[in-house]
Amino acid sequence: MAVGWPAVLVEGSVRLRPLRRRDQDAWMSLRSRNAGWLEQWDATSPEPVTGVRPTFGAFVRTLSAQARAGTTLPFAVDLDGELVGQLTVASIAYGSLRSASIGYWVSEHVAGRGITPTAVALATDHCFGVLELHRIEINIRPENAPSLRVVQKLGFRDEGVRERFLHIQGRWCDHRTFALTAEEVPEGLLARWRATRGAPAG
Repeated sequence: MAVGWPAVLVEGSVRLRPLRRRDQDAWMSLRSRNAGWLEQWDATSPEPVTGVRPTFGAFVRTLSAQARAGTTLPFAVDLDGELVGQLTVASIAYGSLRSASIGYWVSEHVAGRGITPTAVALATDHCFGVLELHRIEINIRPENAPSLRVVQKLGFRDEGVRERFLHIQGRWCDHRTFALTAEEVPEGLLARWRATRGAPAG
């Protein structure tokens, strides 16, 4: 079993836990209701997709195999026990790099309530504390204002634009890379996020 997996991470009403096959109905319904909100940012294959599309069960099995191999952590995001999104820690590398990337999405009906920053902070602390990684990065389309607000709230550094970085909805799209190293948050990212949320506006 991979280090740090399976894991359940909790902060208040927000819980990260392994994505399971039994999430199929809730996950499919959530994605369907949020198609217009999410699909514009979804990665696509530059190669024509032929044949039968993978089932949700196959999708989860693939992620679970990657989790067992220690390269991916596929989290469901729950709010008060309801599935509201997904967060995936991917491209986990050890050796002299000790890095990973985080991707996420949440339903539009809960956006702007601090759920995604909380989920990212939980996952980042898990990566730094349990997996002993050194660097976390998040890559975001420059047009994706809601996602940009997440990294800004958490204090990730803007490392600039990666041109034509990822294939999105039929074309190669630029992304901005944001990163954080363990030395930058010795108190933990969740603790910093809590302090930021408690600070008066100014």
